[in-house]
Amino acid sequence: MQRTVPATIVLMLSIAFANGVAQDPPAQAPNPDAFYSLGPDSFPRDGVAQGEVRGPFTLPSEAYPGTQHTYWVYVPAQYDAAVPASLMIFNDGQAFKNMEGDLRVPNVVDNLIWRRELPVMLAVFINPGRRPDQPEPTPQEWGDRTTNRPTEYNTLDDKYARVIVDELMPALNKGYNIAKEPERHGIGGASSGAIAAFTVAWERPNHFRKVLSLIGSFTNLRGGHAYADIVRKSEKKPIRIYLQDGRNDNRGTSRGGNYDETRDWFLQNNRLMQALSEKGYDLNFSWGIGRHSQKHGGAILPDMLRWLWRDQPVSTDVNDQAERSFNKPKDRKP
Repeated sequence: MQRTVPATIVLMLSIAFANGVAQDPPAQAPNPDAFYSLGPDSFPRDGVAQGEVRGPFTLPSEAYPGTQHTYWVYVPAQYDAAVPASLMIFNDGQAFKNMEGDLRVPNVVDNLIWRRELPVMLAVFINPGRRPDQPEPTPQEWGDRTTNRPTEYNTLDDKYARVIVDELMPALNKGYNIAKEPERHGIGGASSGAIAAFTVAWERPNHFRKVLSLIGSFTNLRGGHAYADIVRKSEKKPIRIYLQDGRNDNRGTSRGGNYDETRDWFLQNNRLMQALSEKGYDLNFSWGIGRHSQKHGGAILPDMLRWLWRDQPVSTDVNDQAERSFNKPKDRKP
């Protein structure tokens, strides 16, 4: 019985023989994200005091009339209302607090605070804004097609910074003792949530000084590719940034096969890194092999947080036994 060879294979073999080499058809490439996995600090560990996630709470928005933001507050076991705590805010909060997901921030923060590798900090998980009739974002649908996420996160203006600084912070300060120093305030996110975090610190550096960026969308969704040039032209701001991205992140090729460098995530993250480096920013970055996912970022999240918060005060007194012990919660009277 005669078999018909597919035309695509005939074409590939013709090209190979024309170049003097016969080649086998390419094998299916492995998924690069499969080579990242969560480490022990992303899971509960025996003996480590666990905090609690409170919420959800609803925050009406004046910056985006007609919308509201849902948020949750992680309170570490070591929190003492008499002592100001540091603060870390995470955009796309539903993803960062998801205890079955790639990030699992409450576990990470529990473990690092316990070993004094992070200061005692509140972690706030805030979702993008939505109208009351719109659904809450989920791990499967982050809200790009159902909420105000594209407008809030990707636009280069100060409106989302107003949500965080002028709307969320007053609500948090009513219930918690949060340190006033901007160096003790951080904000982070993934993809569009990462560029939104950078924009908050860029617009309000007197309120936020630490930025965590996973697979940041510094691309031309709504002009975000301009940030590298904006950084070069602007006076240096007192911001510390950790950038993460993968070589297989969205690389700017459309369905029609045309390349657009302004929509190349990895290229634009590198452009921003170079601009920040040239201006002398306190910067760290990690380029992996991954795609547009949180697999790599989740695997290194403990290290990213340790680096961002490395300037917390320490005691070098050899007789300071509290400093040399685990950070246990204080006994509370009933």
